[in-house]
This record gives sequence, C-alpha cells and structure tokens, in this order.
Amino acid sequence: MSASRLRGSARALALEIAAEARAEWGFASDIIARSFRAHRELASSDRRLCAETVYGLIRMNRRLDAIVEELPGSGALSPLARDELKLLVYEARSGVPTEALAAEAQRVVRGSIDLARTAGDEAGLSGRRGLDREAVRLSYPTWLIEMFVEDYGEAEGLVLADAMNRRAPMAVRANTLRTTRQALIARLGEEHVVSQPTPLAPAGLLFETRVNAFALSAFRDGLFEVMDEGSQLVAELVAPPPGGRVVDACAGAGGKTLAIGAALGGKGRLLALDTDGKKLEELRRRARRAGLTNLEARAVEASGAVTKGPALHPGGFDRVLVDAPCSGLGTLRRNPEARWRLTRAAVEAFPARQLGLLVTYAPLVAVGGRLIYATCTVARLENERVVERFLAERDDFVSVPVKEIWGRERAERMGDGQTLQLGPHKHDTDGFFAAVLRRVR
Repeated sequence: MSASRLRGSARALALEIAAEARAEWGFASDIIARSFRAHRELASSDRRLCAETVYGLIRMNRRLDAIVEELPGSGALSPLARDELKLLVYEARSGVPTEALAAEAQRVVRGSIDLARTAGDEAGLSGRRGLDREAVRLSYPTWLIEMFVEDYGEAEGLVLADAMNRRAPMAVRANTLRTTRQALIARLGEEHVVSQPTPLAPAGLLFETRVNAFALSAFRDGLFEVMDEGSQLVAELVAPPPGGRVVDACAGAGGKTLAIGAALGGKGRLLALDTDGKKLEELRRRARRAGLTNLEARAVEASGAVTKGPALHPGGFDRVLVDAPCSGLGTLRRNPEARWRLTRAAVEAFPARQLGLLVTYAPLVAVGGRLIYATCTVARLENERVVERFLAERDDFVSVPVKEIWGRERAERMGDGQTLQLGPHKHDTDGFFAAVLRRVR
C-alpha cells in the first residue's frame, strides 16, 4: 500500500507551515494549530496528513536539502520551487510511487528528473564521511550526533537518533480519581477508540485509533490526560506517602502534578510552583476537570521565592520534584524543530541552572524525605552529571537507587537500577531521566 499524498489547499498549506517553521525554527505544533484555526474548512483527514507531512519535512530537512543539492539545476530554483521539490522528494522517500510524482516534478524543475534515485539509501550522502555522513543520513546537526555518540557510544547513539525520527505514539494516563484503566478502555470503546494498556506505566493507555483525544467526551469528563508514558513513570517515581506533603517545583501546566495528585488519592497536600502564571492557570483548569481538590498552585520568582502568600516552610515536605527546564532532547519525536533550533552552547548552558534549582528547592525536603530530579533530555551533562555535582557539594543528601523503590527487575528494565533512564530506542517513550535523593540530616 502506497503512502497518501496531500493535494490542493492542504498541500499548499503544508508548504506554507513548513516554510514558517524554518524561518526561525519556532514550535511547529503552535504554528500548525494556528494555521488550522485559520483553515477550519480542512477535513480531519487532511489536517492529520498535513501535520504529519510538516513534521516529516522538518525532521528530514538536512537530508532533503542534501538530496536536492545533488540534483542537476537545483541551484537555479526559486525558494518556492525548491520547497516543492523537497516535498516531492520527501513523498518519494515515504513510499509514494515515483510515477505518481513525475509530472509534477517535471513542472517544478522544468525538465526531466530521476525521482527514483532520490529515494535511494545513498541519496544526499555523496562525499560525506564519518559522523558528518551519519548526521546527514539521519538528518541532524553534526554536533548533535557527536553528542549522542559521546554519551552513548556510536552504535547506541545512532540507534537513539534513528528512533527520534519516528512518530511518537499517542499515550494517555487514566485519571484514577475518576476511573480505572480497564473502565477507561471500555468508555473509549464506546467512542470508537481502540486502546491498549501501556507496557510500563500502570495507569497508561496507548491509542490505536488515530483521533483528536481532546475532542472525546471521556477527556471532557476528566477521565484521562494526554501524557507520554515516560512522563507518567517520572511522576510514579515520586511515590508520595499516603497523605503526604509534595511540592512540584517546576510544575508548568501540570501533567506530572495531576498524576502525583491521583497517586495521593486526593489526600495530603500538593503544592505546584512555577514562574509562569498562565501555565499555573491552565493547571488549575485541568485540576478542576480531573476532580483534584488537594492542589494549591502558586507563582514563584526565578529565585524560588513565592510571589504571594506565606513563605514555604523549610523541611516541610515529604517529596520535592524538580522537573527541571532542559534542552528537551528527549522529545525530538514530538518537537523535531528543536534539533535545528538548539546549539551545543545552548545545551551546555542548562546544567548551571538545573543545579541552581536543586540547591534552591532542596531545603524544602524534610529529613528522611526525597528530592527527585528529572528532565526530558537524553544529554548526560544535564542528567547524571548534574546529580553528581549536587551530591559532591552536599553531605545532607544521598542517592536512593530506583531498585529500592521499584525492585531490581523493574528498575533495570527502565534504567541502570540506580536512576530512571528512558529512551525511544529502548522503551518507545520520550527520553527521560530521573534520580531520587534522600535527605539524611
């Protein structure tokens, strides 16, 4: 079965969105959503294929450029014609029969073109060597492939990069305050959505039916949240005690906050902090839909000081989650433009801020309580090395191996037994890291 093709206005829109994304490598999801709001006439099937095509063009941008540059006469093409040719090459490489593309290709280049050649394994790789060749082949900046290889070795680093080029599954978390996973499967079935349990996260489901999850009545009724399976596992690792006191120090819009609240069963105290008031307001809306009543969301300054209300009590919390701002290199399946927007220098600037957040929020942890450090990146300098630096400077915290919380078999399935290390090449989740630290005095 050959791949589907965009046609007409949907095709023109895909080219327009991709060009806008390339201009500054802004968030493609935001550009797509804004464009779709302006083109409500598009059928849902056209929207889905348009979004897939845009993500594909962004993801494979370097490889497509390299292939087009090998074609005779490509240097004389206008910017629009070049974009059209890149789309035709992308379609040929995606399985569209080249004979279905030939006439349009001839119109774009005003001459004959061998599209079959552009779909070959060696297309775009002429004269390339070493990791630069691998970076073009997989369509990444060379520095990023080098970083993956430095951290994971060449074999695993390239497998990781390849996995980041695949589409992420649609995962959701059943809101156990309102339903069970099995009951949610049945409810979704009533809306003609087929789902199956996630293999790793105990409350997760994977959608087999391609659908707008936010339009489902089960979502509007607060029965689930859209949440990557890896993110669910990070929240589970917080493991709050019954009736416990928990801080989510970098809550954002609160996906993990809501999961922790469900784990608390609506009891205890859950405090969500963030510097972005708009995200906290979204969290409050989500909490109301989920039926979460033990949540308090408070704005903080960059220093960690709360902007309103009483100061936070040192040593007053059983669990403190620092889900730190990071490069996001674990989410390239969902945000492919990030590979082009980021630089090595930008990635290397995160650890100082991440360590600062750990230092800022560590005093909130009670003696015997836990500080959980988490990121959605696969870069070791943002993960293990930040934790190592924190522990090297502190004698009041010690590492808690994940195997002590989850048991050896489960912990080693999702990391090294000491820390949580998730990746799309091993777990079909986004890339996540988490370490658990106990306050001993």
